Amino acid sequence: MATIFTKIIQKEVPADIVYEDDEVLAFKDVHPIAPVHVLIIPKKEIPSINDLQDSDQLLMGKMLLVARNIARDLNISEKGYKLLFRTGKHGGQEIPHVHLHLIGGARLHEDIRPV
Repeated sequence: MATIFTKIIQKEVPADIVYEDDEVLAFKDVHPIAPVHVLIIPKKEIPSINDLQDSDQLLMGKMLLVARNIARDLNISEKGYKLLFRTGKHGGQEIPHVHLHLIGGARLHEDIRPV
């Protein structure tokens, strides 16, 4: 069964997209925990970090660079931001598709919530 992220990639479900290319899609989280909360996902379906292959290293690096560029574009790079991958049930991963959280726009606690 396709995840919500697959449906967003396939344009079956709307999303507030902030970046897209052939390999990566980034969109605003519908349940943000900070003023800026963007999810960066590969268009390739990879259930979790545990499922990465060695051949995915360039894709994962690209996701980090996309996050950096979005942080610059949204004017949060100077003050700082957090990048977070959640993996598995105990790691808090809710959707079985690798996704990178870009969180910022406010001073953040260790547990991510804004101060």
